[in-house]
Amino acid sequence: MLEQLLIFTRGGLILWTCKEIGNALKGSPIDTLIRSCLLEERSGAVSFNYDAPGAAYTLKWTFHNDLGLVFVAVYQRILHLLYVDDLLSMVKQSFSEIYDPKRMSYDDFDETFRQLRIEAEARAEELRKTKQVGKPVSSVKKQGQVSKAGLEGGNKRVSEGGSKKDDGDGNKAKVSTLTNGHSNGNHQMEDDSQETDLANGKENTSCNVAVDLSKLQKLRSKGVRGRGGVRKTDSIGNKSSKVAAAEPAKKATKKNRVWDDAAPKQSKLDFTDSVDDNGNNDHVDIVAADQGESMMDKEEVFSSDSESEDDDEPGSDEKPAEAKKKGWFSSVFQSITGKANLEKTDLGPALKALKERLMTKNVAEEIAEKLCESVEASLEGKKLSSFTRISSTVQAAMEDALVRILTPRRSIDILRDVHAAKEQRKPYVVVFVGVNGVGKSTNLAKVAYWLQQHKVSVMMAACDTFRSGAVEQLRTHARRLQIPIFEKGYEKDPAVVAKEAIQEATRNGSDVVLVDTAGRMQDNEPLMRALSKLINLNQPDLVLFVGEALVGNDAVDQLSKFNQKLSDLSTSGNPRLIDGILLTKFDTIDDKVGAALSMVYISGSPVMFVGCGQSYTDLKKLNVKAIVKTLLK
Repeated sequence: MLEQLLIFTRGGLILWTCKEIGNALKGSPIDTLIRSCLLEERSGAVSFNYDAPGAAYTLKWTFHNDLGLVFVAVYQRILHLLYVDDLLSMVKQSFSEIYDPKRMSYDDFDETFRQLRIEAEARAEELRKTKQVGKPVSSVKKQGQVSKAGLEGGNKRVSEGGSKKDDGDGNKAKVSTLTNGHSNGNHQMEDDSQETDLANGKENTSCNVAVDLSKLQKLRSKGVRGRGGVRKTDSIGNKSSKVAAAEPAKKATKKNRVWDDAAPKQSKLDFTDSVDDNGNNDHVDIVAADQGESMMDKEEVFSSDSESEDDDEPGSDEKPAEAKKKGWFSSVFQSITGKANLEKTDLGPALKALKERLMTKNVAEEIAEKLCESVEASLEGKKLSSFTRISSTVQAAMEDALVRILTPRRSIDILRDVHAAKEQRKPYVVVFVGVNGVGKSTNLAKVAYWLQQHKVSVMMAACDTFRSGAVEQLRTHARRLQIPIFEKGYEKDPAVVAKEAIQEATRNGSDVVLVDTAGRMQDNEPLMRALSKLINLNQPDLVLFVGEALVGNDAVDQLSKFNQKLSDLSTSGNPRLIDGILLTKFDTIDDKVGAALSMVYISGSPVMFVGCGQSYTDLKKLNVKAIVKTLLK
């Protein structure tokens, strides 16, 4: 049975709830649906599952976009109620007839809902009985087919154009029917243009598939007839002997002569500076003072002037023949008066063109599909205003959706959080995670340089004890920026190294600890387990996922599996997941900015930093308006 049915406006005003049901919901499924689905542009989904202690709910919903109403039904997931969709549709139609924006109470809708519910349950029961009656007929038909196939034994016939399936014995499933009504032990292959009989009219089964080598040698010695006539070939034995005889005949390659007088001098290949016994290098340049202001503190100028509507409109060139058929007067009249209500058939061409455009900008196909479904759900049934085209309406709705997705829903002011942690006399800990080769260590140094510009004391923790050269790389950045570094070498437990680094920072009074970790693929179980241990043991203030702006569909797989592994391998009841995203190599992608949208959509975490160059100052904030304009350009 239903647990709850709720009607509220898009502004959050509850208009009516079913008092007859009156079941107290465990947890907050409605709030979770609004936060995780409706506000995240996932409203195109069929349903939403909510797990609470002692209960598992399924939520279904529908919109009345013209009136701005939301209808939500909640029921136990184990029940699989078949009438919920039908009931929501009837409630939507009935409630929209009595809805008044100035009215706040709808107590008289209780009796209407009771009748609609009884009607929906009766329809579902009738449909269930109809399926049960029709089920034995189909089962009898299947039994007849099975018995018919059993009479044929191991002999089968395969139609040339049909699908071929292998069963457990290696035989092919039957596609065509018997020509004589009974099995004669022969195997036929039927085609529309020609029929070819097998040599003896019998098919080899799995028991006689073995090849007779003596017969094969005789056939090879006589020759094989093909389209080009008879082709003579050597036997297997002769061929192998010829190959063996040809091998020793290979001539050795002559080496170039090197004259003593003209011997080239060996150039210096190692350009690294020498270090002393303690690993110190006095020749490293100190560049922290002359790099200039970080791009994080510069306001990026963005022109809000959009391009011409004719160039930007998706689907403007779709089906010109159909547009001509409608006629000039009808199109002008429709643009003046406005269309009654938008339907799926009206939105289809524009959404299809918009989806293709997003995919060309490197947005993952799965994300583009969900976004278009969400926009379709938000526009279906909405009245089109006068002098407005469908394509421009769809693009405006998509633009609003993209802005909502990319705009952070929580504070991402790291400097404020650093000062708050400083007042509590503890360091602010940031852990950088990600796959191999995305630039974690380099962008960690950029973040450290930016924090230095704001008079924040920073310590680096070299917790990449897996990759050779990782500690030396971070040590070079630390010496160039004059930042202390905590390191324990290689083959150490990174979780313990990070813990000791945090303790050292607490003793020294460092404000921020930047923890560098080893790059790992999302499917590497041992390294993912080590990362989960590091996060659970040290409980950092911020977990940053460092990802490339070059990736497309793989961004969905990386972030979803990172979060899934951190959740599965966590030992606490409230696992720590990815808090933010650092997008690297943003200067190499031109207008292919879709990775930012894919990562934010799949994780729900904001893009906090964008790496756009090789120097320490090349770190900036994400410009949401510029990204949205580029995606829809």
